[in-house]
This record gives sequence, structure tokens and C-alpha cells, in this order.
Amino acid sequence: MDITPVIAESRQLIEAYGNGGFRIAGADYTGSVLIFPGETLAWPLTDVTALTLEHLAPAFERAAEIELLLIGTGKTHGFISPRLKEEVRRRGIVIDSMDTGAACRTFNVLLAEERRVAAALIAQ
Repeated sequence: MDITPVIAESRQLIEAYGNGGFRIAGADYTGSVLIFPGETLAWPLTDVTALTLEHLAPAFERAAEIELLLIGTGKTHGFISPRLKEEVRRRGIVIDSMDTGAACRTFNVLLAEERRVAAALIAQ
């Protein structure tokens, strides 16, 4: 029995990650990325400890389209400051951090469930 979820071609399914980049919906990206259900953008962040509200501006511009923003923190789990989390929540988005591999897998599951999810992934 095939249990592969049916995902619209326009969706940004993460197909691979590692070696400093990602393969998303058939396209290769070098470096960190911001992924929305219908679009992937290059993202300049390389260290989660440097994360600021400015880094998340593209997500705020799409706040009506997303409810959850996964933060992939690299090879290991890095924590987001409670102050930053609260400010993001005030702008209408819940964020959750985890290592980048876990964030990739979680994003794909939530995308398949047609949840309003985005991901900010630091390349590993």
C-alpha cells in the first residue's frame, strides 16, 4: 500500500538537505533558506544566535498566510530567546525551533497536512 502523501506541484516540498544546502521542489539552493508553501527565498542567516526580527521580515509580510514558522537551527538544536518568540507571536506567528533536519521533516509533514506552515532553515 502506497502511503505517499499527494502534494500539489506548486508546493515547496523539501527533497534533500545537507552539504550546505537544500533541494526543494526540484531546485537546488546553496545556503540558508526561508520556505513558504509556494515560494523559497535565500536567507542570509548562518547562526541562530544572530537571529533578529529583521531576519524574519519576509514571514511577517506573509503572516496572514502562515500560522507556524519552524526555525531550523543547523546541525544541533539552538534556542530562540523567549523575548524574540513573544515578539513574533505578537505579530501573529508561532515559532518553534529544532535542528535543521528535524525542521525539514516536520515542514514536509505539516505541508502534506495542508497546514499554514513556513520554515526558516540554517544550512548545515
